[in-house]
Amino acid sequence: MSASAPLPEPGAPPVRVAHVGLVILALAVGGFAIGTTEFASMSMLPLFAQGLGIDAPTAGHAISAYALGVVVGAPVMTVLGARVPRRRLLLILMAMFTVFNGLTGLSPGYHWMLVFRFLAGLPHGAYFGVAALVASSLVPANRRTRAVGQMFLGLTCATIVGVPMASWLGQAVGWRWAFALVAVLGLLTMIAVAIFAPNTPADANASPLRELSALKRPQVWYTLAIGAIGFGGMFAVYTYLADILINVTHMPLSSVPWVMAVFGIGMTIGNMVVPVFADRALMRTAGVLLLWSLVILAIFPFTAGNVWLLSLDVFFIGIGGALGTVLQTRLMDVAGDAQGLAASLNHSAFNTANALGPYLGGLAIAAGYGWTSPGWVGSLLALAGIGVWAASVTAEKRAAKGGATPAW
Repeated sequence: MSASAPLPEPGAPPVRVAHVGLVILALAVGGFAIGTTEFASMSMLPLFAQGLGIDAPTAGHAISAYALGVVVGAPVMTVLGARVPRRRLLLILMAMFTVFNGLTGLSPGYHWMLVFRFLAGLPHGAYFGVAALVASSLVPANRRTRAVGQMFLGLTCATIVGVPMASWLGQAVGWRWAFALVAVLGLLTMIAVAIFAPNTPADANASPLRELSALKRPQVWYTLAIGAIGFGGMFAVYTYLADILINVTHMPLSSVPWVMAVFGIGMTIGNMVVPVFADRALMRTAGVLLLWSLVILAIFPFTAGNVWLLSLDVFFIGIGGALGTVLQTRLMDVAGDAQGLAASLNHSAFNTANALGPYLGGLAIAAGYGWTSPGWVGSLLALAGIGVWAASVTAEKRAAKGGATPAW
């Protein structure tokens, strides 16, 4: 079974393994490594800016280089790996991730760091896409979203444990060692996947052209647009949260990581609870999450003056992050037999949101609307996401009249 092999039909038996939990844990360790390098890089910007002798805005290009690698790598790596068995593909992707994160820590200068961050981002989306397919293939059809959500707990836990750990290591002994830590986590993932992931054969009918056929499906594009736009609000606030805490809430810098961890706790709980509802009504759950984000982000500016109210709101914003898990399953539903590419493109959309939200939030701040204005920007992005969601549901209902079965 390859990265592009179709998911079992409802009622079909799942792939048999000795310990489903250990397989998902192995996949989650990879998510933990990826989440650590992605989010910790933001917190260590001042450290490698100083170490490489560049200013903070220039150092920020390393974040953009990684995000660009994710956007480019998700479709390219998945299409190239269409005929590779899933376990082998996971090992190849994590080997790339491990090597290029290790080389990031050895970067002799700024331009080499940009190159290595771009290359480290290439396997990110494809890994999550393939891992989601593996996790969902291990359980009955009515528990797929929960399995994917459990795999994503590695990513969400990284915002609670991995990021503070890497940041502490970077401050204590140097930023290069933080990337060495990520490389070690990548190596541990490879060992765990090699031991526990099922060794199923490649799909004989898999091909790059079949993967690309996903791009012909309107519902794939609708789902990607929901993620790229509706998810942007969360990033609009998260990116500027530290500045808001210091300049508006008047918290000391040393206390900022605690509020960041509250966000991660919200994401973790969201990925544990929300998939239970998504397995019953996938698209309805996505719509509710977008509405949830619209309201919570709109409230954010009014909570910024009080650390307890702000922390509670940040926790609720984190819960809305479960939208990524819901959309991951949705893409697998609407992609037909080209699920590998569709599943990995979820992370291209995710990183598009990671660029769009902070950019628009920054414009609002620069225009003089204040540090809390990203909350309003995020709320508007969630509203736009609801518009795309409504268009998707409407289009699917029209298709259902022609004999198709809506997946919501």
